[in-house]
Amino acid sequence: MSLPTSAPTRTLTCRAVLFDMDGTLVDSTAVVEQVWSEFAERYGLDFAEILRTSHGVRAGDTVRRFAPAGADVVALTDELGAMERVRTRGIVALPGAAELLRTLPLDAVALVTSADRILADIRMEAAGLAMPATAVTADLITHGKPHPEGYLRAAELLGVEPAEALVFEDAPAGIAAGMAAGIRTVAVGPKTGPLPDGVLHIADYSSVSATVDTDGAGRRVISFLL
Repeated sequence: MSLPTSAPTRTLTCRAVLFDMDGTLVDSTAVVEQVWSEFAERYGLDFAEILRTSHGVRAGDTVRRFAPAGADVVALTDELGAMERVRTRGIVALPGAAELLRTLPLDAVALVTSADRILADIRMEAAGLAMPATAVTADLITHGKPHPEGYLRAAELLGVEPAEALVFEDAPAGIAAGMAAGIRTVAVGPKTGPLPDGVLHIADYSSVSATVDTDGAGRRVISFLL
């Protein structure tokens, strides 16, 4: 295992790009921590432990893990979701994210997020980012990250094999999901945790560029300079 460090400039090629949302395209840290802090205090939960383990995981899975015995997990998850949907102050796009998205073909990009569709729409809009036409949100899958279902579904929807795609992720659970799906994964930001050998790390997208070409078979190829 290796700690995330800045790698030399490298080129990665793919046919489709799969982005996580929170922490990867959108900086919503302040809102997430505020909501979970209030929620934990309300129900006497361990906020520090929630914060340590919930990053990149579906809210319902975290509620299920920490809720008091006998609690109505669905009701608590709905309550948490209602709190999240009205908090947008301070949500911004990661540096370079908007510019990078504008350079990518619309039909070669998918969002794969642990947020539900309503929350994903709210946060992408708050950050000034267009929602990709293909989005795999928490309400569309059975198993959340670190399970690979979301990323496998997104690759299928975009019509590519996992080996032809590229994942950008910021959380240990999401990085594990991308790798379990057999998709090359790039770690983003400061909260990735120790990374498996060979996983590239970037701070944000300010130094990332992409070009679109075709190969000898006439298939589209997206080249990232990281």
